[in-house]
Amino acid sequence: MPTTPLFDRDGHRNLLLEDFSGTGMAIQANQHVIVDHGEGIILDPGGHKVYSRVLGATLGELGRAKLKYIFLSHQDPDIVAAINGWLMTTDADAYASNLWIRFIPHFGLDHLVQARLKPIPDEGMRLKLGTSELLLLPAHFLHSCGNFHVYDPVSKILYTGDLGASPDGAAEVTDLAAHIPRITWFHQRYMQSNRALRAWTKMARSLDVEIIAPQHGGLFRGVKMVHEFYDWCDQLQCGIDVMEDIYQVPGAAAT
Repeated sequence: MPTTPLFDRDGHRNLLLEDFSGTGMAIQANQHVIVDHGEGIILDPGGHKVYSRVLGATLGELGRAKLKYIFLSHQDPDIVAAINGWLMTTDADAYASNLWIRFIPHFGLDHLVQARLKPIPDEGMRLKLGTSELLLLPAHFLHSCGNFHVYDPVSKILYTGDLGASPDGAAEVTDLAAHIPRITWFHQRYMQSNRALRAWTKMARSLDVEIIAPQHGGLFRGVKMVHEFYDWCDQLQCGIDVMEDIYQVPGAAAT
């Protein structure tokens, strides 16, 4: 599994684990690891198909550092399906929206580790990692009703889950205008409204961000690219904005 360093300075490292092993119907997904002065966190570790490879790569990159946290941006199987394995084989605590704490155990959570699945309040929270602090930011309805992003002030990376995702698996976005057609349908269908997007960009613009790193596909690097992405989000009509007319009783079944 390829590992790409996104930041490495003064005991703080941000690593991208690019999972391109998904074949057939499985969507490509990225996993991210942040390590600071002996403590680590993995973001959206994934499902059973990639569990052993992601676990091995993560522990290899951690070295003597301790995996302290597992972050779950929302409830989708490509994020949480293998959570029982992670909790059984490490001492880490997992954090997910308080809306999903009673649903995630349906993926098969052993009673011995249930207490280490911790709730994130709707307004978000901060996590101390080594000598740094991560911000867990509300991103509700983008696309899940209980959804969070992670901002790392040291590396200035904003991890955005499905927001900004390109399901075609591009490694990095170098031309936003050319990239927009690849991500428009996904965002129109999976993000719930322009109002939610504008609430998010208002918050995101208050942060010092140099990289946006989605869970699927390519990252957005550089302040100019980041703000171009915010501008695109601000004007995008999506979700209920464009699908209200579909709320109709279906016609007669085909014979």
